[in-house]
Amino acid sequence: MGSLPQTQRIWLTGATSGIGLSLARRLLDQGHRVALSARRQEDLAELAEGRDNALILPVDITDRAALLEAAEQIRAHFGGLDMALFNAGTCEYLEARDFDTALIERVFTTNFTGTLYGIEAALPLLRQARAEGGQPLLAATSSAAAYLPLPRAEAYGASKAALSHFLESLRLDLDQEGIGVSIIHPGFVKTPLTDRNDFAMPMRIDTETAADAILRGLAARRLDIHFPRRFTLMLKLLGILPPGLRFRLGRRMSRQNTTGETTS
Repeated sequence: MGSLPQTQRIWLTGATSGIGLSLARRLLDQGHRVALSARRQEDLAELAEGRDNALILPVDITDRAALLEAAEQIRAHFGGLDMALFNAGTCEYLEARDFDTALIERVFTTNFTGTLYGIEAALPLLRQARAEGGQPLLAATSSAAAYLPLPRAEAYGASKAALSHFLESLRLDLDQEGIGVSIIHPGFVKTPLTDRNDFAMPMRIDTETAADAILRGLAARRLDIHFPRRFTLMLKLLGILPPGLRFRLGRRMSRQNTTGETTS
């Protein structure tokens, strides 16, 4: 079972659902001091009940001011942060025949901009931990969809690819400050979000398996935490194929019938 070395001060977003919920329970059970963030206060209260190592911070990650305020509360309670783990996200699929810019903006605001707000709020606390002699780590959940363009994933895949690119660049700069950056690229995980999907999800795993892979990766301070590896390695391989071949393979995954009409 994956676990982190020594007791750490951690900020976890998206803590009440899916992978985040499994991570929250693991981290709390392991004795870490965890600031738990999600939108629904009642769900956070239920998760933290009876645990004196939990700090409840209800927040919408698209609200920059709220995230900055949450960081101040963490400073007051924890003094600094050894790890910031930004896991909150959303998924909506685009139908090209009904192009919807508002949908794309919603997905980017949560998956990309919201994570940037969190990073902005957390960096001073990570720097404080570094000043105390620690080895702080910034981590965020992207997606294996960032490796390869997929049908209907224009909004979701692009938001995650943007996040991965941003974090890889940020890693180069933060390394000079002694702050590590890990990027998490899950494949299909059974969550309330993926339960809405209307297509096959090969090699889908449960949230406990995902949480175990993430914690093992974080403990090793891996740059790219991806799983299940058979699936993610396949996507990485497909992603480096010549564009024409990638296009032909991608077309096979598109939901098209022989007349060219989109099917349900």
